[in-house]
Amino acid sequence: MHFWKAHAYGNDFLYAALADVVSGDLAELARHMCARTTGIGADGLILFERRPGGARMRLHNADGSIAEVSGNGVRGLAALLAHQQPSPVGTAFDIDTDAGTKHLALVSRDEQGRPVFRAAMGRPERLAQQDVPLGDETLPLATLWMGNPQAVWLVETLDTREMLRVGAALQQHPAFPDAVNLELAHVVSPGEVEILIYERGVGPTHSSGTGSCAAAVAAAAYGGAARVVDVVAPGGRQHVEWLDDGVYLTGWAEVLCQGTWLA
Repeated sequence: MHFWKAHAYGNDFLYAALADVVSGDLAELARHMCARTTGIGADGLILFERRPGGARMRLHNADGSIAEVSGNGVRGLAALLAHQQPSPVGTAFDIDTDAGTKHLALVSRDEQGRPVFRAAMGRPERLAQQDVPLGDETLPLATLWMGNPQAVWLVETLDTREMLRVGAALQQHPAFPDAVNLELAHVVSPGEVEILIYERGVGPTHSSGTGSCAAAVAAAAYGGAARVVDVVAPGGRQHVEWLDDGVYLTGWAEVLCQGTWLA
């Protein structure tokens, strides 16, 4: 089976045309391919079908579970489409996901030649503040739907150990029956938010597109940030705009390699 690998800010995905897949167990295929030491290694496997002006995609997390959407994964697929058919700045792509169609525009190329996309990620839904009990403590979380379930913990200091502890615990928490993506978010200034990410079905990741969007919305709603901010994850800086018609995510993605899966 032919595959490609792409990433956005270290959030990496494998891509394969759905028509080329011979495995009857897609979850098992995703687990094997995404394994860091015995597979190719990635945060998820995206199976796609080309369509006029874009593609349809289905994302399996590294553990085999289904994810509704990934902001970075959508951009990686657009980068792959642009790589397969050279596309000038201004080209638009429509990517159909389980969370609806995401509209992307190729707005520029960075100093390394990587395509930069502005993606319309939709409106945040169910935004609320929620006190979530966890053992002997209560976590003040901002919860919302950003095409997938998100929980944002606004903190004064980012702590990787806390991200790992709380992120793992929330995956089995009754408040989140379908598990949840967690972001620890620190508002550096009105125009900048720093985050750490624990992704549902993956674990800690270098970056997250929907997580960046969720953190920006929570920071603007409850943390004193502006509605247009740079969100800085371990993998790098993305630009998020929370406008009246929805949230827009801007950043680069690049195709790394292609090959044949033999296992």
